[in-house]
Amino acid sequence: MKSQSLKYSYLILILIFSCKPTNVKLTDNTETDLKIWYHKDYKRDNIPGISLEKFLSKSKTLKSNNQIIVAVLDTQIDTNHEDLKSAIWVNTSEIPNNKIDDDKNGYIDDVNGWNFIGTKSGDYTVWGNFEYTRFVREYTPIFKDKRREEITQNDVRNYDEYLRALKYQDKWYVYYKNFLRSLKYRSSLYYTAKDTLKHYFPKEDYTIKQLDSMYTLHKINDKTFKERRDTDDRDFGALISIMKITIETENNSIEKLEDKKTQIDSITHKNVNIEYNERIFIGDNEKVLEKGYGNGKINSKLSGTRRLFGHSTKVSSIIAANRNNNIGIKGFSDNIKIMPLSISPSGDENDKDVSMAIRYAVDNGAKVINMSFMKEFSLHPEWVIEAMQYAEEHNVLLVHSSGNDSFSVDTNPAYPSDYYYDNKEEVCNNFINVGSISAKLDSTFVSSFSNYGKKNVDLFAPGDKIYSAVPENKYTFDSGTSLAGPMVSGAAALIWLYYPDLTVQEIKQIILDSGTAYDIEVLIPSEKGKKTHFRELSKTGKVLNVYNAMELAKKINKLKRSK
Repeated sequence: MKSQSLKYSYLILILIFSCKPTNVKLTDNTETDLKIWYHKDYKRDNIPGISLEKFLSKSKTLKSNNQIIVAVLDTQIDTNHEDLKSAIWVNTSEIPNNKIDDDKNGYIDDVNGWNFIGTKSGDYTVWGNFEYTRFVREYTPIFKDKRREEITQNDVRNYDEYLRALKYQDKWYVYYKNFLRSLKYRSSLYYTAKDTLKHYFPKEDYTIKQLDSMYTLHKINDKTFKERRDTDDRDFGALISIMKITIETENNSIEKLEDKKTQIDSITHKNVNIEYNERIFIGDNEKVLEKGYGNGKINSKLSGTRRLFGHSTKVSSIIAANRNNNIGIKGFSDNIKIMPLSISPSGDENDKDVSMAIRYAVDNGAKVINMSFMKEFSLHPEWVIEAMQYAEEHNVLLVHSSGNDSFSVDTNPAYPSDYYYDNKEEVCNNFINVGSISAKLDSTFVSSFSNYGKKNVDLFAPGDKIYSAVPENKYTFDSGTSLAGPMVSGAAALIWLYYPDLTVQEIKQIILDSGTAYDIEVLIPSEKGKKTHFRELSKTGKVLNVYNAMELAKKINKLKRSK
């Protein structure tokens, strides 16, 4: 389905107000400003934020009694967080914990959302395969040892993706296997190294430089250590090297070393293990789209499991943190409700879960769907495409974070996407892909980790050093395009709160057209010092601007009402 022209597109072009490129310079700001820099306005505050504060300060007479639901497709969430508990969506048609599908929507006890990766036992999935591992498992029986000329035209895409996935699988399985071996080796000798060095440093206050000097004393170097490591040589040089690495990577903490070993062990034996399949524990038919699998536990606290709900808590707080409790941070509006839909384990999201979560969000009243995840393979992209089109048919906006791989998504596959596999035809016109910018209006304006693309990234939003909520009533700074996406989701929700008659296509166009353009040369992520103009890294060449978007929405809405 090709992008459709908007009914009022000509008006949008006429009504675009001052978004001209500006030569900019960032000045020093207070710690408080830096915590909320992304809400600031460049012209008022000399900080390149999204101008949310400017809109709110000038709109005190503008009221909205509406509520709007933003579905967050993500990890589990801390529903009891002081800044979020009043913002969690409640399915009033469902009676809690009666094990009955009261509202007959296909999900039992979905009081606050749904966990699509909940297990049959009532637990939740911690580890999931990487998508390239799923791809190799799925297509090895079909394509193994086949030449391309033996493949039918209908299977060419899957065959090519299988070969690409096989390279990833081989590379990363070997990488994590060796990484785990190294961690086990360091763990086994840590206390020996610690006790040995205590003879020379009784207070255990040695530095990297001091440890380096010990090599000269014993006439051994890192190369020798690496050669001897595989023979489990416990000589003094090996012990020095172990302690150096532990100081550099884990701050000399055996607890951090053991935790890293546990994580890499799980990645090796689960994420990249073809023999491991998390769907066995979920208990669904992974080849069929269906309702009802999983469970309603979106904030599990089960013993013996890894709690995975920090990411969704951060994302959701940016959108809907309480604005009136004078603690933590402030979201876009207290009239926004978060619908938590858990699809993200430690691993890659499954296309079935993405598709079913989108459909759940649409069917249960969400107007905006935030998707702060990205993967480089997609086993069933057609399922996700159909769900995205279903959302457009029901006037629902999809906001997606472009990813943190520092590459162009025009030339590297990235999913989900609003383009078909050949990257030529758009599948829908209700999808916004968001890159990340920093607070520094210099060559590092585009976050070094952010994906970009003149064709496939629509615009940028703040995603660097963002202050947000984390579980257990805490807050922290973090960075990622995952935090830029919810800026756009919050903006879209705010527009719809005040102007509910606008269509999803109009909302998208308003957001894209009203952004701020900056006349600045920036470093291209991962291009080793190469620069380009900021406008070349996204379709619009702009940064989200809430104030401008609200002004433009007001004008478009007024014109529609006058018809």
